[in-house]
Formats: sequence, structure tokens, C-alpha cells
Amino acid sequence: MKKTTRREFIGSSSRAAISLAGSAAILRADFGGAGEIPVCAHLWVYASKFPPPYDCSSILEDVFRDLHYAGVDGLEVMDVELRHDDAVERIQALIHKYNLPVSGASYSADLWDKNAHPAIQNDVQLVIRRLHELGGRTMGISVGNAGHVKTPAELDAQANILEKIMTVCAQHSIVPNLHNHTYEVENNLHDLRGTLSRIPDIKLGPDLNWLIRAGVDPVEFIHQYGKKIIYLHLRDQQANGQWTEALGEGTTNFKAIAKALKRVHFKGIAAIELAFPPHFTPVRPLREDWKISREFVRTTFGW
Repeated sequence: MKKTTRREFIGSSSRAAISLAGSAAILRADFGGAGEIPVCAHLWVYASKFPPPYDCSSILEDVFRDLHYAGVDGLEVMDVELRHDDAVERIQALIHKYNLPVSGASYSADLWDKNAHPAIQNDVQLVIRRLHELGGRTMGISVGNAGHVKTPAELDAQANILEKIMTVCAQHSIVPNLHNHTYEVENNLHDLRGTLSRIPDIKLGPDLNWLIRAGVDPVEFIHQYGKKIIYLHLRDQQANGQWTEALGEGTTNFKAIAKALKRVHFKGIAAIELAFPPHFTPVRPLREDWKISREFVRTTFGW
């Protein structure tokens, strides 16, 4: 009998994770009466009020209350909220109180730095286990900004730890996907292409606004990578690059984006992610910005 190598085991486990991504039923299992495409919300606009590591655990009830009012289908949390010892108990209570499921979590670490891998492996086990206990289905992974164009060795290291994270996700019925800021998609998508050349089957969870800010046309990106996209972030901006208070108040061509997503038969999950410039004072209560954004997605995308 042929002995299975460690690399082959990781690869087969990773493919198990990928198989989850192909199942719309698994991705949307906990969304009850949500439509064909659940529309969730990422809590960054709350987290950004806090210093790094942007832990908004102390105001999570405000988050749930606002999003329940706005009518979104779920909440995407950040890894930092899940590191507290009482995270599962506290967040589970809010899920039930506001009838608002946790769709998944965003996770960020310097995956390109092989010296950080032992700590990342321990951390990701904890975060994924707690996310699973909360019913989360997705993990949007940010691979870390090296501050320079990554070398082949750094991209190898990045892929190696990603495969291990994919294995842990598969063990907990969570679908991993590559989330992007600007650094992954600058320089002709150098970072993203480097990862995809090493892990061709990994799924994508693009932030369409970061694509725009990196000079990448989101419509072209969707046409090229649409079959890999299982999650996406929506945010708007003015022509001068300043983020808007709500979706639909800027210059982003969401109608073209909606058409492109329909053309590639997108069947994943969408998340509104509001972000305000530094020292920006909203003119409306935040819950109204969420409600306006949710209605804009409904009328523009049909979700």
C-alpha cells in the first residue's frame, strides 16, 4: 500500500474544504428565510472606532441591535472578538436575542512569514473552533501585508499555512476564502496570482471597493474569477475616493457589478461593509445607514 505523504494529506483535506464551497446549501444553512443571496454585514465600521487590534466586543450589543433594525441576514465578526474566553457564550446570547446569525469571520495574519506559523496554527485552531460553535460558515482570510512585493519563498510559506488553515476549516464545516485589501491585488494581482498558482482551488471573497482602490476593475475581476467567488464585500466611495456614509451615495457602478455577478451565476453570500474616513461624523444614526444600504442592495441586486 502506498504511504500517504503529509503534503498529500493536506491536499486531500483542503479539497474537502473546497467541496464545501460548492454547496450553496451549506453556505446558507443558517439563514432561515433569507433570499437566494443572503445579505450580511461586516462590523468594521464599529471596530474602526477602537485602537488596534480593533476589538469592539464591548459594544457588540449595539452592533446586533443596529443590524437587526436594518434587516440584514447575518453578521460577519472579526477574529479578535472570538479570542475572548467568554466569546461563544456572549455572542450566542446576542444571536438568539436579535435572531441574527453569525455568517462567519474575517481572519488576518502574516501568513507569508514562516516564523509566525506556529503561533498562527495555534490561534487559528481556537478561532475556527469558536466560529463553528457559533454556527459560522465562512472565513475570509487576509494573508498579511509584507510591505514589499512578496518573494517566491514568501508566497510558498503563505500557501503552506493556508493549506493547513483549509484543513482545519474542513474539519469544522467552514468554507475558507481569500479576502483582499489593496496589497493582494496591486502589481497586476501579484500576491493573489501567486497564491492561486500554488492553491488553484481556493475560493475567493473579494472586497470590491479595495479592488477599485487598487486600480482593478471589479467587473473584469468578476468575469475572470467569478466561479471562485463565494463571498464578497460591498462598499461605496465618491469620485475623490472618500467612502460614503451608505451604499448608493457614491460613484461605484453597482449596476454593472450586479450584471456581472448575474452573468457568472454568483450563488454565495454578500456582505455590506461600511467604513468612514478618519474624523468623519455621520449625518444619520448608523442604524439608518445600514438600513439605507440594505435597501439599496435589494433594489440594485435583487437580493
